[in-house]
Amino acid sequence: MIRSFREDVKRCFRQGEIKTGLTRTKIIVKALSENTLWIIFLYRISRWVRYGCQVPILRFLLRILCSIFRKPLFFLHGTQIDLDAEIGPGFYIGHYGGIWIGPAKIGSNCNIAHNVTIGIGGKGEFRGIPEIGDNVYIGPGAIIFGKIKLGDNVAIGANAVVSKSMPDNAIVVGNPARIVGYEGSKDLIELQDGDREIFK
Repeated sequence: MIRSFREDVKRCFRQGEIKTGLTRTKIIVKALSENTLWIIFLYRISRWVRYGCQVPILRFLLRILCSIFRKPLFFLHGTQIDLDAEIGPGFYIGHYGGIWIGPAKIGSNCNIAHNVTIGIGGKGEFRGIPEIGDNVYIGPGAIIFGKIKLGDNVAIGANAVVSKSMPDNAIVVGNPARIVGYEGSKDLIELQDGDREIFK
């Protein structure tokens, strides 16, 4: 949990640098004062309490505290992340509001914009949850649902409705979503220099 959140904070700093050109001190102050990091932190700690805490009385008390904070945060900022969602380190929410993430599996270094829905969908044997790869960018208003797999380095455009699996490096737009290129998300996600090799 601590390692994942540390990577979340680093991503927030790097995205802040690339977007605003602020100094590191101003980025730190901005990141700690922004609600997106607090939303992610509350998800991380709440999930750890549910699945990682092995002390029954401590788990009971922490679950009460987490519940107390989660409800107001949802109503104030319109962002809800299911505790059954598995989200890798380096998670970044660009703008909070209108975000609902169900019990999906999301890889590392995922960027999510506002008004995004990721959830269960489909019928019969096709009913299930999305599995999203590493370094995926999800644009504003995108909807992703069903028993599908999105590869690594995928970029999903604004308002796209994705209900089918997509390969690595795909650029996906439209309703229903379609592939319009294979340049991927490399210009949309700010990574450490060493991480850039994955796009070569």
